[in-house]
Amino acid sequence: MTDWTSGYITDIGYTFGYYTELNPLRARLAFLNAGLAPPATGTHCELGFGQGMSVNIHAAASDTEWHATDFNPSHAGFAQELARVSGAAAHLYDQAFADFCVRADLPEFDSIGLHGIWSWISDENRAVIVDFIRRKLKVGGVLYISYNTQPGWAAMVPMRDLLTEHVATLGAEGHGIVRRINAALEFADKLMAANPAYARANPQVAERLKMLKGQNRNYLAHEYFNRDWLPMSFACMAEWLAPAKLGFACSAHYLDHIDALNLSAEQQALIKEIPDPMFRQSVRDFCVNQQFRRDYWVKGARRLNALEQAEALRQERVMLVQPRGEVSLEVTGSLGKATMQEAIYGPILDALADHQPKTLGEIGQATQGKANFAQIIQAAMLLTGVGSLQAVQDDVASAQAKPRCDRLNAHLLNKARGSGDISYLASPVTGGGITVGRFQQLFLLARSQGKTTPQAWAEFVWQIVSSQGQKLVKEGKTLETAEENLAELTTQAQDFEQKRLPVLGALGVVCGRLRSKGVRHN
Repeated sequence: MTDWTSGYITDIGYTFGYYTELNPLRARLAFLNAGLAPPATGTHCELGFGQGMSVNIHAAASDTEWHATDFNPSHAGFAQELARVSGAAAHLYDQAFADFCVRADLPEFDSIGLHGIWSWISDENRAVIVDFIRRKLKVGGVLYISYNTQPGWAAMVPMRDLLTEHVATLGAEGHGIVRRINAALEFADKLMAANPAYARANPQVAERLKMLKGQNRNYLAHEYFNRDWLPMSFACMAEWLAPAKLGFACSAHYLDHIDALNLSAEQQALIKEIPDPMFRQSVRDFCVNQQFRRDYWVKGARRLNALEQAEALRQERVMLVQPRGEVSLEVTGSLGKATMQEAIYGPILDALADHQPKTLGEIGQATQGKANFAQIIQAAMLLTGVGSLQAVQDDVASAQAKPRCDRLNAHLLNKARGSGDISYLASPVTGGGITVGRFQQLFLLARSQGKTTPQAWAEFVWQIVSSQGQKLVKEGKTLETAEENLAELTTQAQDFEQKRLPVLGALGVVCGRLRSKGVRHN
C-alpha cells in the first residue's frame, strides 16, 4: 500500500497556530532596518500551511492573493472552510510539494513562506522546494523560512532520535501517537534517572525533557516525531538555496536585530572583524547557541543609500496593539533580561497610546528632544519583536479587507463556543492576526448579539461553558460554584471592556466602520 504520508505525522492534527512572520507587511521594517529595499506585496505562497490560520488571516486581512498547499487533507479541509467563509483570494490545496510545485496554473510570487517545514521533510522534498523557488519567486521576491539549526540542537539530537526509536519499536501502533509519545517520555525519564554518561555530559537535556512533558502533544508529535528531522547550520542552508539565486537578507525575528540584547561587547567586536557576511551569521549562531532560525532571503537584494533608507523609514506606519499600561519595559534576549530606558521608551509609547496608526516620522516629531530617530527605529524594532507594535497597511487596503475580516472573525467567534483551540482574529489594519483568547472572543460574540454590559457578557459566557461541564480555574484552583465562576467572568469582562476592547476596535477586529485612522467600534 502506498504511504502518502512520507513519514510525516498525520494521525493527529497540528495546532491552530498563527505565525506573524508570514505576513508580507512585516518584512518591510526588517528590510529597511537592514538597509535593503523592501519587497513588494501582491501575490504570495505558503508551503505547508498546517491548519491554515496564517494563510487565511493574511488573505482576508490584506489586498493580497495567496496560493498554498498542505498535503494533510484534514488540514486542507479546515483551511478551505475558512477561505469560503471570508471570501478571500486564497487558493488552498491538499497536494504534496512534488505535485503542487509543478502546477501549470500558479503565478510568480512576491513572497514564498515556509514555517516549520524545512527541518521536517526529506532531501527529495527540499530539492523540489528549491527548484520551485528558483522558478516561481520573482526578482526582488522574498523567501521566509524557519528551521531548527545548529549548534543549539547539538546536545538534544541523540535524545530526539532515541524518543522516535522508542515510538517506532516499542510503541503499539493501535495505541495512537499520543500514548506512544507519553510512553517514550516516560522511558526517557527512566533513562535519565539511571544517570547515563550522556546525561552527565549534557546536563541541559534533562531540563529540555522536563519542558517537553508539559507541552501540547499535537505540537510534540509534529515537532519531534516525524521520520525526517534535521537541524541544519546556516552555512548548509545557504548551500541549499544558492541554486535559487537567493541571498540572505536579515532575520525575521526582530529581536535578533538588536545586538546589545544578544551579544556581549567582546562577541560584537569579534563578529565585526569578520569580512564575510555569511560567515558572520555562522559565528553569531555559535555566540548565541542558536536553536531555531527565522530568516528572510531575497532574490536580488537592492541596497539603499543612507538618504533613501532614512526617508523610507520615516514613512513606515506602526500601531500600538497592547494597552499602554500593559506594555512591559522588560525584554529577554540571548544574554538574558534587559530593561528598556523609561526616559526614551516612555515618550514613544505615550505618542502611540491612542492606538492610531502613526509613521515613524510622526513619532519623531511627537518625541522631539526626548528620543532621536535612531532610538525610535530601535524602539520600533524592539517593540515589534515583543509583540507590542505592529506595522499598519494603507487605509484603502484596510477598508477593502474589513468585510472579509468581519466574516472570518464572526466564524471564529462562533467556533470559540466549543473550544479554545483558536486564539487569533484577523485585523484589517495590520493585515495580520491578533491574539484574542477564548473568553475574550466569547465576550465579543455576546456583544455582537446585542448584549451591552460586562455583566451580560459574563452571563452569556457562563451559559456556554457550564452547559459543557466546564469551570474556570483561578490561580491554580477550580472555581466550583456558579457564583464564583460568574464573579470571575464579570471581573474579566469589565477588564476587557476597559482595556482590550478599545484596542480591538482600533484594530478593526470589533465590528464597525473604518475611519481614516484606525477603526471606530460600536
